Amino acid sequence: MTWFKKLFWIGAGLAAGSTLALFVRDELRTSRLQSALWRDLASDARYSVEAGASDAIRFPQTGPFDERLGYRQLPDFIERLQGQGYAVTRQARMSPRLLELQDYGFFAPYREKNQAGLILRDCRNDVLLRTQVPRRVYERFEEVPPLLVNALLFVEDRHLLDAQPPQRNPAIDPERFAKAALEQAQRAIGLGRTAAGGSTLATQIEKYRHSPQGRTGSVREKLRQMASASLRAYQDGEDTQARRRQVVVDYLDTVPLAARAGTGEVHGLGDGLWVWYGRDFDEINRLLAGGAEEEAPADEALLQQQAEAFKQALSLMIAQRRPSQHLLGDGAGLARLTDSYLRLMSEAGLITPALRDAALPLPLHLQPGLPPQPRPDFVQRKAATALRTHLSALLGMPRAYDLERLDLDADTSLDREAQATAARVLASLRTPAAARAAGLIGPHMLDPGADPAPLTYSFTLFERGAQANLLRIQADSMDQPFDVNQGARLDLGSTAKLRTLVSYLEIVAVLHARWSGLSPAELSAQAPNPRDPMGMWARQYLLRAKDRSLAPMLEAAMERKYSANPGEAFFTGGGLHQFENFERSRNASSMTVREGFKHSVNLVFIRLMRDLVRHHMYGGASDAERLLKDPTDARRRELLARFADREGAAFLARFHRKYQHLSSAQAETLLLRDLKPTAPRLASVLFTIDPEASDAGLDEFLARQLGHGPRSAGELRALRTTYAGLSLADRGYVARVHPLELWLVGFLRRHPDATLAEALSASEKERQDTYAWLFKTRNKSAQDRRLRELLELDAFAQIHRSWQRQGYPFASLTPSYASAIGASGDRPAALAELMGIIVNDGLRLPTQRVGALHFARDTPYETRLEPRHASPVQVLPAEVTATVRRALFEVVDDGTARRLKGALVDANGRAIGVGGKTGTGDHRYERTGQGGRVISERKIDRSATFVFMIGERYFGTVMVYVHEPHAARYRFTSALPTQLLKSLGPQLLPVLQRDGCGGD
Repeated sequence: MTWFKKLFWIGAGLAAGSTLALFVRDELRTSRLQSALWRDLASDARYSVEAGASDAIRFPQTGPFDERLGYRQLPDFIERLQGQGYAVTRQARMSPRLLELQDYGFFAPYREKNQAGLILRDCRNDVLLRTQVPRRVYERFEEVPPLLVNALLFVEDRHLLDAQPPQRNPAIDPERFAKAALEQAQRAIGLGRTAAGGSTLATQIEKYRHSPQGRTGSVREKLRQMASASLRAYQDGEDTQARRRQVVVDYLDTVPLAARAGTGEVHGLGDGLWVWYGRDFDEINRLLAGGAEEEAPADEALLQQQAEAFKQALSLMIAQRRPSQHLLGDGAGLARLTDSYLRLMSEAGLITPALRDAALPLPLHLQPGLPPQPRPDFVQRKAATALRTHLSALLGMPRAYDLERLDLDADTSLDREAQATAARVLASLRTPAAARAAGLIGPHMLDPGADPAPLTYSFTLFERGAQANLLRIQADSMDQPFDVNQGARLDLGSTAKLRTLVSYLEIVAVLHARWSGLSPAELSAQAPNPRDPMGMWARQYLLRAKDRSLAPMLEAAMERKYSANPGEAFFTGGGLHQFENFERSRNASSMTVREGFKHSVNLVFIRLMRDLVRHHMYGGASDAERLLKDPTDARRRELLARFADREGAAFLARFHRKYQHLSSAQAETLLLRDLKPTAPRLASVLFTIDPEASDAGLDEFLARQLGHGPRSAGELRALRTTYAGLSLADRGYVARVHPLELWLVGFLRRHPDATLAEALSASEKERQDTYAWLFKTRNKSAQDRRLRELLELDAFAQIHRSWQRQGYPFASLTPSYASAIGASGDRPAALAELMGIIVNDGLRLPTQRVGALHFARDTPYETRLEPRHASPVQVLPAEVTATVRRALFEVVDDGTARRLKGALVDANGRAIGVGGKTGTGDHRYERTGQGGRVISERKIDRSATFVFMIGERYFGTVMVYVHEPHAARYRFTSALPTQLLKSLGPQLLPVLQRDGCGGD
C-alpha cells in the first residue's frame, strides 16, 4: 500500500472516529436518541384491570420491594384463597409489550408506591385499620426542603435535576458511568483493587427494590437496573424533568436504612430519623424549610436546631451506603463522614458557613432504643386484631409483621361505629360509676362495694345474611392482645344446657325418622332396650299419637318430666358424683324439660344427659346389653384391650411428669422413697428397672437399701431365679408399686431424654401385660365395670360428634353427665355459631369476617378476590330449631333472663323479641381427702354468659369473666351479662340498622 493510501485510510478513520465521538458527545449532552428509543419501548407498556381472572399477567420473581408488598407471593395467595372458597373477580391484564419486556428481564415499568400496607375496611367502607409502611413520607417533590434536595444530589447524583437537556436519562450519569466503567476494566485486568459504582439514584431504586436481595450481583444485573430505570423514566414521554423530581421523592421515602428490634426494616428518611434519632419528621421539615442559600437566622437557638436536624438527615443519606455498619455500630465513622460532607457542601456553596459551623461540633447520638410510644389500646383494636389473625390464617402468614406490610385492602363485615361504641362501653365498665349507670350493681350481679376493674366483659354480635353470618361486633374489655371470645376454653356453665337440649331433640328427630312411617303393628313389634328410656318413650308416643309429624313429637319431648332432686348419686366418668341446683327451691320438683331449660335446673339436665348416654349405649347398633351379659362375646376382649391401653396411657402420662427431669439416681431414690424395703420387693424393682443387673449388682443394691446383702450365694441365686422371671404385673404386685411406674423408671434410665410419645410407643405390650388379670373370665364383674366405662366413653364420643357438627370447638368432651351443665367448657364464639344454626332453621352458614381482598391496587399485579360461599349445610332439622327457638324466647319471657323482656324496641317503638340461654361457670380446684371430703379449694375463675338472638336478624354472646386471684371475691351470676345486654342493646341497634351495612 502506498503512503497516499495509508494516509487516506488513516484520515478516513480519524474522520469516522471524530464523527462517532461528536455523535456520542451530542447524545450524552442531549439524550436525543435514547429518549426516543425508551419512549417508544415504554409507550405501549400498559395494563388494564378487567373482570375475571387474567390470562395476561406476570408476577415478579425476586426483589425486596416485591416480596414485602406481596407481589411475588400473589400466585400462592390466590391458590390458597381459591382453596378456601374465594374466586378472582377482577385482575390486571398486561399489554403484549409489557409482557414482552418482563420476559426479556426488565422490571415492570409503572408508577410504584412509596407507601403501602394493610388496610381493613368495615361494612360501610370506613377504615378500621391502616398500617402504612413507611409511615413518614413526602407526598410531593414540593414538600421536600430544598436543603435536603441539594444535600441528596451532592452526595448521590449531582446532575439529576439539571434543566438541560429536558430529555436527560436519570439512569445514566455520563461522568460517573465512564469513570466506573474504566475502573471496572482496570480491576478486571488486575490494575486496580476497587472500582466505584456508577449508580444514579434511579438505578439505586431499581436495585434495592427489585434486584435479588436488593444487591447488584453482576454486570448483567447492573445493566438490567439501568435499562429498567431508563424504561421507567420515559413512560410519560421524552421530557423527564417531572420523573427526575419524583426520583428524589421515591428515594427519600424508601431508601433502606438497616433494621432495628421492635420495628423491623427501616425505610425512608422520615422513618429513619424517628428510629435512629427519635426525631419528629414534621418538625425536621419545618426547621429545614427555609432554603439552602439563605443567611443564617438571627436566632442562635434556631440555628442550632436547624444544624442538628440537617446533620442528622445528612448522616442518614450517607449511611445508606453501608447502613448496618454505620447505624448498628458506634456511629464514629458515620460522624466523621458527615463532618467531611458538611465542609464540602459549604465549599460548594450549598450550605452557609454559619450552618456548617453550627453543625460540625454537634455529636450524632444514635438512639440506643426506640423512642417512647403510646401503649396500644388493645380494647379499641380488639376486633381489628381478631380480623388480622383471621387474615393471617387465610393467607398462611403467621407473622403480623409480614401481613401488615402487604399491599392489601381487605373488606370486612364489621361495623366500625357499632364496634367502637361496644368497645367504649365495655372499657368504661372498669369504673364503679359506669357499672352503676349500666345497672350492673344489685342481687346476683355486683355487690355495692365490689371493684369492677378486674372483670373482663366480652360481646360478640352477628347479623344473619343471605349466604353467611356476618360478624358485626367483636369486643372485649381485656387490655391485652388475647381474644377471650376465641382463645380460651372456659367454663360457661348452663349454656351447655342449650347444646344438650339440641342433642336431645336431634335424637327425637332421628327416632321419628326411623319409626314414624311404620304401621301400628310394625311399631309394636319394635322392642327398644329397657335401659334406653328415649327409645321406650318414642315408641310409646308414636303408638298413641294421632299426628305423627315431627313438630308435635318434639313439643311432646319438651314436656317429658324429670326429677330435680339432688339426693341421687350418679356413677359417671369413672366415679360417683352428686350435683346441686342453683335454686334450692327447685329441689323437690319434678318438671318438664321445657321448665328445666327455662329456669336452668341442673338436675333435670343431668338426668336428661344420662338418658342421652344410655340411648347411645343401649339404643343403637352396639348391642351393649348382650356384650355385658355374654362373657364369651369376642368383642369383650377387644374392648378390654382398649381399656388397658387407655388407662395404662393415663398412668404413664402421670409417671412421666413425675420422673422426666430426674437423673437415674434421683429417679431411683424417688421410686424407693415410700417403699417398705424387703429383699423380694427390692429384687422385683431392680430386675424391672435394670433387667441386665448382675448378681453383684443385686447384692450391692440390697446392701445399700437394707444395710446387708443376702446371707449366702444360694439365697442370692434364689432371688434372681424367683423374681427376674416374673411378669411385669407380678413384679409390680410383689413390689407394691404400679408396674408401669417400674417400667417407666427403667425406660428412662436407658433413654433419659425420651418424650411421653416415645414412652407410649415403646410400652404397647407392657400396657397390655399390666392388665392381663383383667382378661380372665373369673373377673367378669371387674370386666363389666370397665366395659361400662368404655361404652359410656363411646356414647360421649357420639354426643361429641353431634356437638361438633354444630360448631363445638374442642376435640373431646369430658365423659361425664356434668358436661350438660358446663364441665366440658366452651367458647363464646362457638356458642354464637350454634345460635346462628338455630336462627337459620338448622342451616350451618359460613361465618364471614373478611370479604373481598384487593391486592396490589393500581399496579400491573392488581387482583381482587371475593368469597364464593359454599352451599349451606343442613345440620339440624328445621323443626328441631323451631322448637329450640321457642324455648329460648321462653327463657326471656319467663325464665332466667326475664329482665330483658321488652327491653329492646325497633325504630317504631315496637318490642323486639329476644331469646337466649344463660350460664354461670364457677371453676374451682379442689383437694379431697379420705371419703371424698374436700380439704381445700381454689377458685380459678368465674364466668357468666348469655347467648342470645334478637328478632330474626341478630345473634351473639355477652360474657363477664374474672380469673384468680380475684375470682374468689365475686358471686355474680348470668344476671350480669343479661343486664349488660339490656344496657348495651339500645345504644347499638340504631347504629346497626343505619343504611349502608346491609346483609350480604
